[in-house]
Amino acid sequence: MKLSELSERLGTRLDGDGTVDIQRVAGIEHAGPGDITFVANPKYQSRLAITRASAVIVGEKSPAAPCAMLRAGNPYVAFARAAGLLSAEFEPVAGIHPLASVAASAKIGENASIAAFVSIEDDVTIGRDVVIGPHVSIGRGATVGDGCRLHARVSIRQRSVLGRRVVVQDGAVIGGDGYGFAKREDGTYEKIPQHGVVVIEDDVEIGANSTIDRPAVGETRVCAGAKIDNLVQVAHGVRVGRNTMLCAQVGIAGSTVVGDDVTLAGQVGVAGHLEIGDRVVATAQTGISNSVDPGTLVSGYPAITNLEWRKSSVLFRRLPELKKALADLQARLEELERRLADRLVP
Repeated sequence: MKLSELSERLGTRLDGDGTVDIQRVAGIEHAGPGDITFVANPKYQSRLAITRASAVIVGEKSPAAPCAMLRAGNPYVAFARAAGLLSAEFEPVAGIHPLASVAASAKIGENASIAAFVSIEDDVTIGRDVVIGPHVSIGRGATVGDGCRLHARVSIRQRSVLGRRVVVQDGAVIGGDGYGFAKREDGTYEKIPQHGVVVIEDDVEIGANSTIDRPAVGETRVCAGAKIDNLVQVAHGVRVGRNTMLCAQVGIAGSTVVGDDVTLAGQVGVAGHLEIGDRVVATAQTGISNSVDPGTLVSGYPAITNLEWRKSSVLFRRLPELKKALADLQARLEELERRLADRLVP
């Protein structure tokens, strides 16, 4: 693709030779002739001078580079769109593979692509332009909206609802039973039937081997634009807000409400029945055991404000030294008390 065409499609400002052929995107350290790269973080600005790329996507006020430049208000977003335009991803052919099992009562939308060994049960509705990979299972009464893409071995359980353009990566399970058990008098457990539903709104992406459970009653809901990484557990009755980011190995316990634009970094754990306010950010491995006010940056376990945690973490490595100093002070105090007592004895 000519750089001038790419610039026009990205809505960027071209600075340089637009006749250059661009074949692929690449990182700034590995880019060569025919590649386009990007700089969004100021710490990488110095590498512009030595890049071998044919073109680079930069900010509006970025310094000049030794190659053609596409200037963008948001270089990272422009780069993401360029990657989509230049990628050669295989597009499956529309139709139902002869080795797929599709119930007669299922409704299949126009231009849907259904791969081998897919199982679609009764009363399922599949929208237009849906792509379903091999070994996907879709339970009775489920709905999959227009433009969704379900990769291999995904399980969509009965009556689950997926909006439009939802992407579900390999091995994820949507609508599995919530973890609900009542303890009997003899110490054994009675399973609580999980008859609620899971609703995934538009433009959500769910990572590989993640699980989103149905509740006993009501619904579990992931709101529009949320992005869920691999190996994430969203328990029964949870609500995940719009444009919220759940990074790898996050776990959210039942009936918790997570607000809009929240970021839970890797391995964050959230207890049940809490409210996590809009725009909260929890750093990696934070353990959240209480509700968090909107706009708060939290860290540690139990979660405290990031500023408090950083002040405390400075002292962690000094704990053995402080313990010894405290013991020495205590011994000296006891010695002084003993001497004082000896003086007071007649």
